[in-house]
Amino acid sequence: MINFNGTITDSETNLLVNNRAFLYGDGVFESMKIVDQKILFLEDHYFRLMASMRIVRMEIPMNFTMEFFEEQILSLAKANGCSDSARVRVTVYRNEGGNYLPVQRSVSYLINCSPLENKMYSIDSKPYEVDLFKDFYITKQLLSTLKTTNKILNVIASIYADENGLDNCLLLNESKNVAEALQGNIFMVLNGKLITPALSEGCLNGVLRKQILNLASKMEGLEVEEGEISPFDLQKADELFISNVIKGIQPITKYRKKEFGNKLSTKLVDLLNAQIRLS
Repeated sequence: MINFNGTITDSETNLLVNNRAFLYGDGVFESMKIVDQKILFLEDHYFRLMASMRIVRMEIPMNFTMEFFEEQILSLAKANGCSDSARVRVTVYRNEGGNYLPVQRSVSYLINCSPLENKMYSIDSKPYEVDLFKDFYITKQLLSTLKTTNKILNVIASIYADENGLDNCLLLNESKNVAEALQGNIFMVLNGKLITPALSEGCLNGVLRKQILNLASKMEGLEVEEGEISPFDLQKADELFISNVIKGIQPITKYRKKEFGNKLSTKLVDLLNAQIRLS
């Protein structure tokens, strides 16, 4: 079942033929997680979605309130029998008409959701190897910080990772600095600092990124920095991990010949779970 403009249906008729998200990547989206009939970090997701729509000059309907989206998402999760633990995607796209220049600025939305096995975040202890993807680069601009339906770079890099037996790839910007991973933000622990690329580096403005920075800033003996990460820094790091709101935190165990632990990432997962239980 899907939620298409407020109607829960099992039909996807007419969603592709003239869909501007399909034709031109003219859409934005949010990936969210439901735990015990609550949407995690709902406010952050909502305001990021509204900001994304404004940046790409979409018309925001008057009924697009946070409470409206919450009701639409939770009603679909209930219909699909996954209210206790689910992955949700909300896609908003400009309505059909025109070529590159749309004939209207109004939008439609599509919500789909599927059950998740685990409610709470946990550390996966399996080996997790990454390397750099160098064929194409992220540009250091505002659009790169958004979740748009144009993710061809991530698709190509995912194929590259699969062909080379990697669990993930790290994406570079045009300055050849590390910007993010395929499915989330990258964090590095080095000499008592937790470092993640600044938004000016072209990385995604991640919802869980914000939560981790807030939690880490309150930890004693740990300095938090948003800045630059060069590929040379990676091999000097004490720890590397990736964050996204569905998985939580994924420690990187190996980058080239360097292997890493997961001491800080384990602490942060515990803090995130405690925060969820209190919400």
